[in-house]
Amino acid sequence: MNFDLSEDQRAIQAAIQEVCTPFNDDYWLQRDREGGFPDDFYSALAGAGWLGIAMPVEYGGAGLGISEAACMMEAITSTGAGLSGASAVHMNVFGLHPAVVHGTDAQKARWLPPIIAGQVKACFGVTEPNTGLNTLKLKTTAVRRGDHYVVNGQKVWISTAQVAHKIMLLARTTPIGEVKSPTHGLSLFYTDLDRSKIEVREIEKLGRKAVDSNELFIDGLEIPQEDLIGEEGRGFEYILHGLNPERVLLAAEATGLGKAALRRASAYAGERIVFDRPIGKNQGIQHPLAERWVDLEAGTLLYQRAAWLYDQGRSCGAEANAAKFFCAEAGFRACETAVLTHGGFGYAKEYHVERYFREAMLPRIAPISPQLILSFIAEKVLNLPKSY
Repeated sequence: MNFDLSEDQRAIQAAIQEVCTPFNDDYWLQRDREGGFPDDFYSALAGAGWLGIAMPVEYGGAGLGISEAACMMEAITSTGAGLSGASAVHMNVFGLHPAVVHGTDAQKARWLPPIIAGQVKACFGVTEPNTGLNTLKLKTTAVRRGDHYVVNGQKVWISTAQVAHKIMLLARTTPIGEVKSPTHGLSLFYTDLDRSKIEVREIEKLGRKAVDSNELFIDGLEIPQEDLIGEEGRGFEYILHGLNPERVLLAAEATGLGKAALRRASAYAGERIVFDRPIGKNQGIQHPLAERWVDLEAGTLLYQRAAWLYDQGRSCGAEANAAKFFCAEAGFRACETAVLTHGGFGYAKEYHVERYFREAMLPRIAPISPQLILSFIAEKVLNLPKSY
């Protein structure tokens, strides 16, 4: 049993750190203050060939696994780019996976190369304001009209919609009352984000200002039939292919963010002199930081195992959810401890840890709540009655 990173994975870490070096903490502080998508950071990763890390080689991708993608995402956040840096490229790694698995050769040839080259940005349109995590009750409809579908509805918490050219959209093509199972009748599309038919309203939020979150109001969007992924009515089944990888990637991102916070806190504790001694000499400072290191190491093992299972084609639902749950909490605790270690200066933007702390809330909330993860594990692993 080998717990060490492979040579390729170590090379990925080193290469990502090199690409991220020009985008230091001051860069991300400015992006946090001013907002605006980090196009130069996105272009740097695209130019170095990293946007297609888990995409097929025949379309310009690297053809690597989720293990390598998770390694990359942790490396990005741990440089101090945090969730702002990770979220700028997150969609490229997992978002088009349903198209990779279920799209036709013609669709993949049309869709994947522009994404991999960084020429096109995409967003993921699933969540709705009145259904939340109850995806099977989506209200957005797509009605077939000859050779196209007409879509009407709303979506919410759609990242990068301000800058996206394309949208991966889940909509109901058969009314829920006419299907045998609520998992049927939802269809998945990858199509142009037509701003004449989709109103995009940005949501002001706690952190990650550089990567926008939005409400979408869709009125009469026409989607050509050739933008339907797979078979009509099987969209919910298709998006499941992307859910476990997304949980693993978010777990890796939360872990990297926690490691960035721990690194800053430890350095500060060694330098800050109070009562004629560094505060890091006090066990009251040492012990919380040491506990956070233990948490983050345990989280790393959790997400790496979930990624390995996925890459082996094995079931990993419980492991991916467990990794997302644990790493989100571990990352948050590390960021909280970093703020507290800095004392009053932890509240100051110039020390950066308050930004990490704000961003650390996101993996705890999205894309699935910790309560629903625990309910899933209770039912699927512990064989307890379904509670929701």
